[in-house]
Amino acid sequence: MRLILPFLALFLAAPAFAASPADTAFEKLAQADYDWSQADRGLIDGEDDDRVAPQLADVKPVAQAKRLAVLEGYARTLASIDTRTLSPARQTDAAIYRYQLDTRIDRLRFRTWEMPFNSDSSFWGNLGYTSARDFKTEADYRNWIAQLRQLPAWFADQTANMRAGLARGFTPPRMTLAGREASLDAIADASDPTATSLYKPFKTMPAGMAPATAAELRAQAAQAIRAAIPAYAALRTFLKTDYIPKSRTTISAAALPDGDAFYRAQIAEFATVAMTPAEIHAIGLAEIAAIRGRMNGVMAETGFKGDFPAFLTYLRSDPRFYAKTPEELLKQAAWIAKQMDGKAATWFGHLPRRRFAIVPVPADIAPFYTAGRGGDGVYLLNTYDLPSRPLYQLTALTLHESAPGHAFQIPLARENQDRLPFRRNLYISAYGEGWALYCETLGEEMGLYETPYDRFGMLSYQAWRAARLVIDTGLHSMGWSREQAQAYLRDNTALSPHEIETEVDRYISWPGQALSYYLGEMAIRRGRAKAETALRAKFNIRAFHDMVLALGSVPLPALDQAVDGFIASGGIGPYPKEE
Repeated sequence: MRLILPFLALFLAAPAFAASPADTAFEKLAQADYDWSQADRGLIDGEDDDRVAPQLADVKPVAQAKRLAVLEGYARTLASIDTRTLSPARQTDAAIYRYQLDTRIDRLRFRTWEMPFNSDSSFWGNLGYTSARDFKTEADYRNWIAQLRQLPAWFADQTANMRAGLARGFTPPRMTLAGREASLDAIADASDPTATSLYKPFKTMPAGMAPATAAELRAQAAQAIRAAIPAYAALRTFLKTDYIPKSRTTISAAALPDGDAFYRAQIAEFATVAMTPAEIHAIGLAEIAAIRGRMNGVMAETGFKGDFPAFLTYLRSDPRFYAKTPEELLKQAAWIAKQMDGKAATWFGHLPRRRFAIVPVPADIAPFYTAGRGGDGVYLLNTYDLPSRPLYQLTALTLHESAPGHAFQIPLARENQDRLPFRRNLYISAYGEGWALYCETLGEEMGLYETPYDRFGMLSYQAWRAARLVIDTGLHSMGWSREQAQAYLRDNTALSPHEIETEVDRYISWPGQALSYYLGEMAIRRGRAKAETALRAKFNIRAFHDMVLALGSVPLPALDQAVDGFIASGGIGPYPKEE
């Protein structure tokens, strides 16, 4: 397994002394990579800049080979810099950059672009993130139209890549893909382009836009979508008649080409720590046992007279725990989010400027989508199949996907002017998902879980993420079956049958990603306990949270180093005037 580079020094402020020649060389390299990668991905980025990109990324093999060559060149340049002579802050930046560079090179060397979708995520489904956003300018609308016009060629390129992956056995397991072509139906069968999710931004346009301009943009969008509809239909046919029937019948990542090395690389990317699958598996088993003890205690508080399996059956079947309409689910999530707003100042000294919207997951991808997903400015809540969306888990879900989870972490990283650009826009799963999972437990301290059922739902979510350590390593290194993984979730969490099926398929088809959540949360909880013990009366929870969030997204060794710096400073956070 590739070891993560040591993090020699870490704190929040930029150095007060003149940059060394090594600092200057590293900053030039990091900026060159950042500028190139933004342009390569078709993005326009900058401070507080969330404009819609003017193009879709080139996914053809020639472009992928060029990317690999560029990144390997950057790696050689980094190796030529004597990192021992960097300032402390830049030593940290260089170690984080090395992690990011290694991860990107690994993806290209393993040709992960030949598997551009799995049971959880897809290149066509990801377009929904853009269409769900609020467009602000005329350029946003024109850029989105430009992307829509590129869809037929882009889909053809993605299909060619999938054919190449299929030829060498590099696909998701067939059993996880059954029916996934249905997520294309809503657009593939559309007779009215303005009724599709792709047209959503044009439903409500800025009030200051000239009516003639708005009409022109709407007409162009409809025309572009109408031209893209056959591409959706062709992709659906390819998936249904060719790709899915010929996808691999094995489950484990080890069965993929160079599978053992691939899984080790996935662990390095998502967990950011040097641990073996066996070590991770053992942690998961121990944590599940500890969480079960707490779950039993909360179950007793409810007055339920049966055993644990009977209680799970009760939770999964009693109508009192489920919303009757999508609107009820959305409104309840909004109420939870507003309750969190009222608590925020007590727990955080510095809040993001960016706000977020709560919107339903688009209907065309909802059947195979997770319960919710959050990001910069949006909390997507799945209102499909309401009997699988229990209200007793909604508080935990909302704290994770909106505030203070992803809706704090991602905007605060982007707003932090003390960070180099590549760090402001970096997302590392162990940190980002670990923070969001930590926020679920923080809700208990905040008093946001109003009933024992809500607290049981939170603990069920904790067990769900701890179980991922057991299941992911079980599936990909210990020969577990799909049914074995489903049974483990069914026996240890209150997840609905629908969620259990979609989640296990997600772990099967996305090796390693599931490991990031609980390992990341453990690192934050471990760091907080260490700081509380060392600082005693000087410990300030607002300063601690501000310190963690001001880091941006970092590998877990860097988080550990930051905690040590926080303790050494006497518990002074990055915004002392706000503590």
